[in-house]
Amino acid sequence: MYEEMNHLGALTRAIKNVSRRKIRALLIIIALSFSMAIMVSIPAGITANQENYTSLVSNMQEETNKTTTLIEVSASQRQGFSVSGTPPSGGMPSFGQEQGNVFINETVVDEICSIEGVKDVVPFLSESSEDTTEETMSTPRGSFTISRPVYTITGVCLNSTFIDEYSILPTDITDGYNLEEGDSGVLIMSLNLSEYYSVSVGDKIEIYGEDFTIVGIYDSTEQGMTGTRTVYMNITDLQRITDNTGNVSRLDLYAEDTSHVDSIAEVIQTAYSDLYVTTYSDRMATYETMLENAESSVSQTQSVAFEEILIAIVATSVIVLFTMLYTVRERTKEIGILKAIGFSNWNVMSQFMLEGMLLSVMAGLVGTVIGIVGAPVISSLLLPSVSSSVFSTSSQGFGSQPVNFGTALSQSVTAAATPQTLLLGFGAVVLLGAFGSLYPAWRASRTSPMEALRYE
Repeated sequence: MYEEMNHLGALTRAIKNVSRRKIRALLIIIALSFSMAIMVSIPAGITANQENYTSLVSNMQEETNKTTTLIEVSASQRQGFSVSGTPPSGGMPSFGQEQGNVFINETVVDEICSIEGVKDVVPFLSESSEDTTEETMSTPRGSFTISRPVYTITGVCLNSTFIDEYSILPTDITDGYNLEEGDSGVLIMSLNLSEYYSVSVGDKIEIYGEDFTIVGIYDSTEQGMTGTRTVYMNITDLQRITDNTGNVSRLDLYAEDTSHVDSIAEVIQTAYSDLYVTTYSDRMATYETMLENAESSVSQTQSVAFEEILIAIVATSVIVLFTMLYTVRERTKEIGILKAIGFSNWNVMSQFMLEGMLLSVMAGLVGTVIGIVGAPVISSLLLPSVSSSVFSTSSQGFGSQPVNFGTALSQSVTAAATPQTLLLGFGAVVLLGAFGSLYPAWRASRTSPMEALRYE
């Protein structure tokens, strides 16, 4: 009975001592709770990175396997940017102030179609919108503003065979319907572009002085083109409004089988030296490079995660240690009184340990809430994203399907704290509080009653 009352009294004293020193208690709670949030969020971020990497490998392998007979042919293209303001001194890379595209004449399409082993040739025309948006770029030497097109326009050949067999259009239509053979004067656009202009299916949008009706809206994030605003329309419409009748930007060639791919590519490179040819083997080389970079990013993320968790543990332990040491010093006279009335060394030590663990439990509860709510934000701030500097070899990604793995790789990490990590984090925080309080509590228990009572 005495022991139970003693334990109850110790807990009551611990609660009273913690409430008496609110600022100091708050400091420890904040340090421990954020330490727990970091310890919970970082493993969640690592898991999300690994899942993204696994998904990337699967998606890229699937896409490259689909395009073993695909040969991409394109003309060189100069991306135009208008630079406003004074560029930072010291010289910055030029953004190519001359704007223009180099096209392939459709007569070349007919010639390529006649090459032995070619099954189909799918033409595309790409243009930028007349509308522009200004973006500020910051560098160590200063900042400047560039003007970029609001969206890109892709003209596709609305041949039912091409649409069905080669997936030349986005597939994730969220509203309305997709383009069909024979469509003219209509378009589909990405969801982010419809939000930018506040338009919906049935509305009209003016492009190069001509009105087009929006018949469908698709989710560009599902196509791996996060942040890219795009429009798809009939290639003949785009050729007409841009005065590019008879011109295309890119060709997707499909060989009858893989044995013809190299010979077709060689014929095109010999006959048309100004064209750029990309085959399955070239895409595989890019694929492997991207995977190497992604693996390096995953490894870097894990290394950074370990360092950050270690820093959080050490910093938190030090904060608890010095705060509790100060508490012991401040309460030296109180310790002397306790020992004078019969408290043993173990009673004094357990009193201070109990206070430290009480603070740890409160911090653990706060840290659990922060970890649940803030894991995505904390992990994205503390961990480098799994990213790659290598983008897919054409404006459409691997093959005609508009998948841009480079953009997908650069997305922020999405993390979610699991019950297991929250439980482990809570236990770790309680241990940290107990560990940080151990030496101060031991030191308090070794204090001589006579010296403590003389302390001012």
